[in-house]
Order: sequence, then C-alpha cells, then structure tokens
Amino acid sequence: MAVRLSRTFLLRKLHQLSGIIPLGVFLLEHFYTNSKALTGPADFNNAVKELQSIPYILFVEIGGIFIPLIYHAVYGLFITWEARPNNLHYPYPRNWFYTIQRLTGIILFFFITFHVLNFRFGMIPGLNNLSVADHWQQGFEIVKGEFLNPIILAVYIVGIAATIWHFANGLWLFAVDWGIVIGERAQRVLGYACIAFGVFLLAVGVNAAFAFRMDGGLLGGLIK
Repeated sequence: MAVRLSRTFLLRKLHQLSGIIPLGVFLLEHFYTNSKALTGPADFNNAVKELQSIPYILFVEIGGIFIPLIYHAVYGLFITWEARPNNLHYPYPRNWFYTIQRLTGIILFFFITFHVLNFRFGMIPGLNNLSVADHWQQGFEIVKGEFLNPIILAVYIVGIAATIWHFANGLWLFAVDWGIVIGERAQRVLGYACIAFGVFLLAVGVNAAFAFRMDGGLLGGLIK
C-alpha cells in the first residue's frame, strides 16, 4: 500500500535536510577557513584563493549554498510565522529551545544577508566595499579592517553565537525527527553531545574572529 506524503511534510523535511547538508557542511568549512587567520594573513589569503580556484565555483556557490540558503531562510521564516510558543505556560527546556530556535532563525536571516553582501560582494554602503572572494590577496586586511570596528565585531559575535545555536540544536532536531536517534535516554545523550559540540564551535568561531585583531586570537597560546 503506497503512503502518500503531504506537501507540508516534504517541505519541512527538505528544510531540515538543507540545514544539515549542504549548509551545515558549509558552516564547518567556513569556520575551518576562517581559522586559517590564526596562523597569519598569508595562510588565510591562500585558503580563500584555494576556494576561489575550485572549478565552476560560481555554480557551486549558487547550487550548493545560495539556493539551499534562500530556501532554508524563507521557509524557516514561514515556520516561525506559524509558530505558537508555549514556553511561558510550560517552561520546560525543550519548549525554550523551540522558541530560541525560531528567534535565532530571525537573527540569522538578517545577519547572513549582511555577511554575504558585505564580505562576499562588498555591497554594504559605508564599509570596505571590497569582496574578500574577488580580492583574496587583501582578504585578511579587508576582514581585519572591519573587525577593528567594535560594533561590526559585536554584530559578528552575536551572529556566530546565533548560528551555532541554530545549527547545534538543529542537529538534535534532525536526528530525532528523522528517526536516527530513538528513545528518551539516547535523545538526552545526543542533546548533551550537541551542547558540547556547540560550545566547541563557539570557541572556534569567536577565536577565529579575534584572530583578525590579534595574533592567534583569544586562544593564541593553545595553537602554538
């Protein structure tokens, strides 16, 4: 007997999948590339150069990043619009996680738009107006110039924190909703693992951001 799946069910599953693959994979790669700043401008600039030398990079960006990102963002806003948070009446951790997931999604919609227009296309008036991708020889200096502005740095720290929460909690939701992790105990263990993973990524992301302001970032002594 054939099982007929609703359009909403398929759209939500696609939304979850796009958040893990390819966007989650791209996030990890992005953190790796940014962490090249820990060992100096030349390493970071060369890492950007290597990315831009990928064959058919424009099609890779459009099909592997921008289309999934636009779909995930737009449908995520639709889900948020329909959301009915109940954490004030039932203040359990998972109810708060539900609300925070949607709040971080809204933050990310604006943060990622700003980030892409700023560093990928250099289109934010009043800022550097140079694309890191197109001017990879100056990549480190472009980012450093912006991060020396405490307001821009604060925006990125908030954006990094929101991104990591959204991704780490999204990993848990994906594993549970897709039936990968079954059982209350297994789901609780996975929850702790996702929290630990999120804390690790937060340290990596924030340290990489500060590496553009100081040699080795905040944790410089640990990477020598």
